[in-house]
Amino acid sequence: MTNAVATSQLIDVEYLGKRRYIAACLLLGDVPALVDPGPSVSLPALRAGLAAAGLELDDLGAVLLTHIHHDHAGATGTIVAQNPRVEVYVHERGAVHMIDPSRLLASARRLYGDRMDALWGEFAAVPPENIRSLAGGETLALAGRRLEVAYTPGHAVHHVSYLDTADGTAFVGDTAGVRIANLPFVMPVTPPPDIDLEGWEDSLEKIAAWRPQRLFVTHFGPAEGVRAHIEEHRRRLRQWAEAVREGLASGADDEALTAAFRDDVLARLNERLPAEEAAAYLQGGAPDMSWQGLARYWRKKWETES
Repeated sequence: MTNAVATSQLIDVEYLGKRRYIAACLLLGDVPALVDPGPSVSLPALRAGLAAAGLELDDLGAVLLTHIHHDHAGATGTIVAQNPRVEVYVHERGAVHMIDPSRLLASARRLYGDRMDALWGEFAAVPPENIRSLAGGETLALAGRRLEVAYTPGHAVHHVSYLDTADGTAFVGDTAGVRIANLPFVMPVTPPPDIDLEGWEDSLEKIAAWRPQRLFVTHFGPAEGVRAHIEEHRRRLRQWAEAVREGLASGADDEALTAAFRDDVLARLNERLPAEEAAAYLQGGAPDMSWQGLARYWRKKWETES
């Protein structure tokens, strides 16, 4: 039964001491739940955020993951090891990697190298009995509320979003990009390995069809003006994709193309935001990695079509 007074609370997990980078969300209710707990290196700040609400990890009943990237899901296994009652909700294509993260960790280590442990910390396995696999289309009764689930790939093949029907908040992970504290700029996040532009368009339509009152984006926090937000994200994602496609077609080398893309993103940010705010977007958005993800998308597409 939905609790009419159920509330949500943002917890800044202060990743590597950075504010307004990764936002977890605490769903208060009969048995509290947590959306995207962040990486395990940020567990001290997560614990502090829970303590501010009068709670501990042992009080949680569920962790809801939008997807399994380290900055969203990394602490999950560690949380379950401390509190074996926690149910972990995750898309079925991500569930196998939460149970056995060896392939996920190997892929990430190729990207981050020797910095891996310092950047993210432990990514512990989740026991199969704690996993609740999702396909999209489910309705969950958690933390005194009803949460609708939609499969929302594009950023990742294992991405889902949740609509809190109690207050109209849609928890959309990275599907609606980066927007910090309602600032007037929405920036896509398109890292490798599985960007899917066609699927992303469909995912944005699903979120819009919910008619949510607000979005909750992991980078960072509640975002109002949903229709304008989604349209800006869609427009900028298309612009980025076309810029990367044209760059690759020009035959220039990847290093030069990445630098040009990064410079253009920074120029657009500086047109709309003060320098300090632009820098905050860059720490969460990583334009170099976004170029890599879109370049991989186009190269795979061309290979398939040839």
